[in-house]
Amino acid sequence: MLDPATTTDNLADRFTRLCESVVARLPWGLDRLIPPTFLGFAVINSFTFGVDLLLLTIFHGLLDWPVWLSVTLGYVCAFGLAFVLNRKFNFHSHAPVGKQAAIYAVVVLINYVAFILGVGTGLVALGVEYHIARLMAGGCEAVYMYSAMRWVVFRGHRATDDFD
Repeated sequence: MLDPATTTDNLADRFTRLCESVVARLPWGLDRLIPPTFLGFAVINSFTFGVDLLLLTIFHGLLDWPVWLSVTLGYVCAFGLAFVLNRKFNFHSHAPVGKQAAIYAVVVLINYVAFILGVGTGLVALGVEYHIARLMAGGCEAVYMYSAMRWVVFRGHRATDDFD
């Protein structure tokens, strides 16, 4: 029988090697600019965004819960899942989870206020179409969240990038 800890470690190591392999094949010198953890972050957070939308659809579309509650629960669940997956598969952190989770909660709160509400709503107020405003805010959010996870939440993770 497989030891779950060994299996998880192997999966995490394979994920890291896959990200490193893909980044190594990037053209135009991008392999020297884009760290493998950025690709891992993009893959994991794209997946968790899908989970967020799925939960929103279930909570509001099927269960007919209020939009504010459905959005909030989907957001919290997706960001919790992103934390767990990034911690294990992308940043290989073995630091105490409690402190990291508390820092992550603050990072997510700042993200929500600054980018989800602030940038997105501000752009709409300036006349930008709301879908475009959300995409622009999402770009800012991605840069902020990756930076915060790499250099604040999971600082000191296993060095897989040349930029540490």
